[in-house]
Amino acid sequence: MALIVQKFGGTSVADTEKILAASRKAVRAHQEGNQVVVVVSAMGKNTDLLIKLAAEIGEHPPAREMDMLLSTGEQVSVALMAMAIDSLGEQAVSLTGAQIGIRTDSTHTKARIISISTERIQQLLDEGNIVIAAGFQGIDEDYNITTLGRGGSDTTAVALAAVLGANVCEIYTDVDGVYTTDPRKLAEARRVSQISCDEMLELASLGAGVMHSRSIEFAKKFSVPIHVRSSFTDLPGTMIVAEPESPNMAVGGAAITMNEARITVLGVPDVPGASFEIFSRIAEQNISVDMIVQNVGDEGHADISFTVPRDELQPTLDAVASASQSLGALDVTHDENVAKVSAVGLGMAQQTGVADRMFRGLSEAGINIQMITTSEIKISVLVSRPEAQTALRVIHEVFSLHQEPTDRPTFPATVSPEPRDPVDVVARLQGVGMEELTIDQITLDESQARVSIHNVPDAPGVAAKVFEDVAAAGIFVDMIVQSYGRDGLADLSFTVPKPTLQNSQQVADKLTSDFQCGPVTSSPDVCKLSVSGIGLRSHTGVAIRMFRSLAAADINIEMVNTSEVRVNVVVDGSKGLLALKCLQTAFEDVLR
Repeated sequence: MALIVQKFGGTSVADTEKILAASRKAVRAHQEGNQVVVVVSAMGKNTDLLIKLAAEIGEHPPAREMDMLLSTGEQVSVALMAMAIDSLGEQAVSLTGAQIGIRTDSTHTKARIISISTERIQQLLDEGNIVIAAGFQGIDEDYNITTLGRGGSDTTAVALAAVLGANVCEIYTDVDGVYTTDPRKLAEARRVSQISCDEMLELASLGAGVMHSRSIEFAKKFSVPIHVRSSFTDLPGTMIVAEPESPNMAVGGAAITMNEARITVLGVPDVPGASFEIFSRIAEQNISVDMIVQNVGDEGHADISFTVPRDELQPTLDAVASASQSLGALDVTHDENVAKVSAVGLGMAQQTGVADRMFRGLSEAGINIQMITTSEIKISVLVSRPEAQTALRVIHEVFSLHQEPTDRPTFPATVSPEPRDPVDVVARLQGVGMEELTIDQITLDESQARVSIHNVPDAPGVAAKVFEDVAAAGIFVDMIVQSYGRDGLADLSFTVPKPTLQNSQQVADKLTSDFQCGPVTSSPDVCKLSVSGIGLRSHTGVAIRMFRSLAAADINIEMVNTSEVRVNVVVDGSKGLLALKCLQTAFEDVLR
């Protein structure tokens, strides 16, 4: 017998009519011979109302009492859902997070799941009940009610699907699936039939609101297929699984993040420990850093640029001021009128020319790229906020995301009819919290060389020209880092396979002649170290661990770039093996 977890968000249970409609979906799945667990959120704006009531009582209510208050919203929903299913002639039992046995840490209002007991749910399912589980909540070791924070019901649903070995976790919402980009921002956005977990993780972190990144981390960690569906139609929706919609498409989605602010620390001494000094000060303020771009140093100094949420700009500047003074940096600049636009796709790891197509499209639209950072499956650029909407449309058009791929799978080809073994999930936990940071790999790549073009014009079309010429020479580019420009000039670095270094230098030399810039610097002996895993976004401090361990070993970082599932650094090739050992030691507690 198959087991299905269904989750209904607040808009899907906003009133009794919608609760009855959701109940009919659960009953239908049960009558088709499945065991069914239903996870529900609070009704409609109920949570907002509770928050407003708390604010009327006091400006800073205790976090513990906020959890006690907010958890009541889901308690109302699960009881009404169970009553609705009963009225339709089926058996249902409602359970709070505590009654299920969802154990969390004690971080009120944003707790993490440590473990979930399955005995009670499984017994109720075996007795023929539809189990209605309260999302968003759990209980700590002292029996205090906790809530899971933003996206908590999604997280509850996917976590239950993991420990129960469900065939699929169906997420019912007010949209009919995952789109190539936010359809509210771009009318030509297309619903995809299928998207990979890695792509969805990147898009979720970039603001794709249909799913929260914590739930996708669970799905990836425990191989849970997610089916995103509309609560109000029977459209097929979107599967979130291991594979992308099309293996031949370089890009599967695009996203825009408007709430960004850019900070650049100029003239940082190019010595070991500089990055750690800056980002450790920021981490002490519990500020999450997004893009990090550190380019190759010039004349003993480097510039480090990064983005943070715009509403955290001032505390970040305060932290950076202290660090820059300690380091003897030349200056700190910032801009809160910027936005990040990204292209995401598993296919770009195997295809050449993806970056230059994106850069050429932005150039032809007259959009200047302020910063560039890449990963194996993402290219992100920082642009001025007024140009961000146009940039998103350009990227969507360049990669023909509005067109359905001809080789997409027959829906839903990737869902196994056989349930997964929940014993495997329990074995993999081994006493570690379900949401703990998990590092899958720490790798050393000694096959690359580095090329840097200094003082290129900070103008539209420059990046496009550089990477068109590189691609035309048949050179495969891995990392790309463009630092924020100053005085109208920027530095652009990229890594290439070592055998192509001489050819790459020749291309770079010609470009310096075309642009009247330079010099070109290069190194045939660099290595790239990558820390890959699940939870890099939701667990701040991964980059800090890397910087700390490398600084302690007196290893200088030449380049940095980051993504949702990986942090990459480039160091001197002679220090590669030592750096690898340092990182393995730094992450030994979470390396699986």
